[in-house]
Amino acid sequence: MKAAMKAKDKERLGAIRLIQAEFKRIEVDERIEIDDARALAVLDKMVKQRRDSAQQYQDAGRDELAKKENDEIAVIQEFMPAQLGEDELIEMVDAAIAAAGATGMQAMGAVMGQLKPQLQGRADMGAVSQMVKSRLAG
Repeated sequence: MKAAMKAKDKERLGAIRLIQAEFKRIEVDERIEIDDARALAVLDKMVKQRRDSAQQYQDAGRDELAKKENDEIAVIQEFMPAQLGEDELIEMVDAAIAAAGATGMQAMGAVMGQLKPQLQGRADMGAVSQMVKSRLAG
């Protein structure tokens, strides 16, 4: 935050303040200390919200607002673990399917239950869900 202030980077500073405000809001509302796992979940949720907003802005032709949302996503992702590559993701999905003994779509919940804690913040869970569906379907 100090580096953004010294560099007079208003956009980055604003995004960092949004993150801090969200953490503080959760700590006050729920009367808890945020641990790493919860912080990761909060950051993941913030990225998802901004992706949805950016998509809606682009659909409405408001490219300047969509760019602002995408810039915030970039700043938030700097505080998250590195995203997994497709090969690593496929490997983890296959391992979870094998561990759950999944043979059909009815095992989707069990497979996703195993994957979510491992992949939180490291992959888009919507894409993971689609990957699991395609693997279980055929």
